Amino acid sequence: MVDRGASALSLPDDWPAHPDPILALNHMGTFDWDLDNGVFRMDAQAHEVFDLRPDEYDGNPATLAVRVPPPEGYRLDGLVSRAMKDGSENYGTYFRIRCRDGTMRWTHTQGYIRRDETGRPRRIVGIVREATEELAEIEQRREQAADDEARRQQTSVVQLTTAALAHARTIQDVIDVLKDTHGLTHLGATSLVMGLVEAGRIRLVAEGPSGSFVPGTLITRIDEQYPMSEVVRTLSPRFIESPEEFEDSYPILWPHITDLHITSAAYMPLIAQARPIGAIGLLYNDRRGFTTDERNVLVALGSSIAQSLQRAMFYEQEKDLASGLQQAMLPRTIPSVPGADVAVRYRSASLGRDIGGDWYDLIPLPGGRVGAVIGDVQGHDTHAAAVMGQLRIVLRAYAAEGHTPATVMARASVFLHELDTDRFATCLYAEADLSTGVVQVVRAGHIDPLVREPGGACRRVSVEGGLPLGLSAEFGQLEYPVGTIELDADHTLLLCTDGLVEQPGTDLDDGMQTLTALIATGPKDVRDLADRLIDVAEERGGDDDVALLLLRRRVLDAPQPGGRLQQHVAPGDPEALTAARHMIRAAVRAWGAAERTDEIELVADELITNALMHTEGSAVVTLRVLAGSERRLRVEVEDSSSALPRRREAGESGVSGRGLLLVDLLTDVWGVEARGGGKAVWCEFVLPERP
Repeated sequence: MVDRGASALSLPDDWPAHPDPILALNHMGTFDWDLDNGVFRMDAQAHEVFDLRPDEYDGNPATLAVRVPPPEGYRLDGLVSRAMKDGSENYGTYFRIRCRDGTMRWTHTQGYIRRDETGRPRRIVGIVREATEELAEIEQRREQAADDEARRQQTSVVQLTTAALAHARTIQDVIDVLKDTHGLTHLGATSLVMGLVEAGRIRLVAEGPSGSFVPGTLITRIDEQYPMSEVVRTLSPRFIESPEEFEDSYPILWPHITDLHITSAAYMPLIAQARPIGAIGLLYNDRRGFTTDERNVLVALGSSIAQSLQRAMFYEQEKDLASGLQQAMLPRTIPSVPGADVAVRYRSASLGRDIGGDWYDLIPLPGGRVGAVIGDVQGHDTHAAAVMGQLRIVLRAYAAEGHTPATVMARASVFLHELDTDRFATCLYAEADLSTGVVQVVRAGHIDPLVREPGGACRRVSVEGGLPLGLSAEFGQLEYPVGTIELDADHTLLLCTDGLVEQPGTDLDDGMQTLTALIATGPKDVRDLADRLIDVAEERGGDDDVALLLLRRRVLDAPQPGGRLQQHVAPGDPEALTAARHMIRAAVRAWGAAERTDEIELVADELITNALMHTEGSAVVTLRVLAGSERRLRVEVEDSSSALPRRREAGESGVSGRGLLLVDLLTDVWGVEARGGGKAVWCEFVLPERP
């Protein structure tokens, strides 16, 4: 049965508990709401009740907002939430929808909540039906009711409006509630005006109906002879009980509203914390005078509106402050990078003043390299934004100091762990050599990057990752694996935060598939593609921020000297050794020495193996192009041992001793350099001149 106590619509006492069965079956549809995945299924009759074609509805309850006005939606959400929380088995209420032609009609819904053995709601099944004729009969009975019933109805209107205003966050939300809720219509107001006090003037922020605006009243002084100015000056309501009184009291305004046939009006000051913040006026064309009860109801309504307006003002001020803080933490400009087209975008969540810690950054590095960063600090508040700003700065500093990507991430994790905060952060750092297209990627709990090819095909690149920043330091797991991506000419690397991927009711993999399909069909230009992605995120809404960075590699018009790549290889880490070989092959091809690939890879592999076998630490492999009278590729393998390598002859059955012999035979020149507490074995290969 319908829960009458939960219904937000006041009905006459003689209204039957069960609606007329014949009337109930007319234009009645059913729905089935799966609370686990959020899908709200309706049959064909329910589509007719909501005046929707099947192709206009996608199973998402939010889609019904095109028919359900915001105040009605707030009330319905509150009713269903209370029923699920307090253990109710069912709920029922009347609400209004806006039809395709713009007219409003009443609808009734009744839902039955199905719970699992723990009492958790899992499913709601129910009905929706047209109820305009029913409520028309109720309205006729209400008009015939006694004065006590009318007074109770007016009080209900104030309660309904107050309940709707409780959900208003912004000033525009307050205006929408006042103009859309049926409460003011039941009060019989022909026109509504509302103004806010700003710098000794009143600025009009709402007026209706359309065509009722009075020229010259958009901004008025408080000392002018207007009713809103008067109630702001006196802090007292003003009730105008006849057209004659209106004309005598306000001769400037009256000639402009005669076409509205106003017979009476009520103006109330909007007072918050003992000071006027605005005024509201209700104009009528079907009454003269106001009873004591009517005046009390309107004064109470003005008080409720004033509280909501003040709350909305504070909310918008805090949102502006938080957004300003967040924007100050993000890079003001993105530097131009030779050899790449870059686009960055940021979208704030739909949570009002609650902001997140998403960020992006682009870091120019020596040798034609560039570092790209995307990250997300846990939480949605100003503290998250502050932590984000500090992390962005230290990541940029560590990268600029020349540390490898894995070291940059490890040091950033230690920094976050030592901050006075309990927050962690996910992050992805990609260091790209634009002359070779080799991209070294380190992932700390963040989602994988995507690569789009010139033809539009897009793929997700799986990169082995470590723990999020802060957590890896706390648990002593600071060894971040380094993945390698080859970014060919006209290929685009995309980094984003999970706000662009995650959607209610879908898992991460499904979200990534949806994103790759969207990128594949998007524009080729990175700026246009970034706009498209952020527009989709804006349309979808969501409670999380979105940050994204796109980098498309271009082919340079002339070869750039000084290309440099570096890779750490730890003992017992075959994946790092494989990544180093992959980096060497990609660099050699990109630098125009494909015919010497086998020689260079063999020599580098021998030097790395020697460093790992004969020292206790890791090896650091560095490749660079040397410009001069002839182009040379230099390979350096650095270790922590100061002992110099010895060239010796291997016996016929020996399994070692041939390493340096190979180096001497295959390279053009080689040598050893002392490096502080260690050494670097280096060799050079002459490269053919580029055509």
